[in-house]
Amino acid sequence: MIIRSPRDLGAAVRARRKALGLDQAAVADRVGVSRQWIGSLEQGKAGAELGLVLRTLKALDIPLSLGDDLPASSAPISSVDIDAIVAAAKAP
Repeated sequence: MIIRSPRDLGAAVRARRKALGLDQAAVADRVGVSRQWIGSLEQGKAGAELGLVLRTLKALDIPLSLGDDLPASSAPISSVDIDAIVAAAKAP
C-alpha cells in the first residue's frame, strides 16, 4: 500500500488492527498511548509524533519501506529496531 497522507496511514493502521482482532484500547496498551490517540491516528489527524507512529506500526507488525523506484510488492523488507531509532533520536 502506498501511503500519501495521514488519512491513508490511519486507514492502514485501522485495517491492520481489525485484521488482528484488536480494539483501539489493546493497541494503545501495546504502544503506551491513550485509546483516543489511536483513534486520532486512525482518523488521519496530522501532527502525530513520529516516534509514536513508528511504535504503533511495530506493535501491529506493519512493515515500513521507502522508495520511489520499486513497487511495494518487490521492495525488500528488512528488520528495523524502531525502539533503538526512537531512543537515538531522543538522546542529546
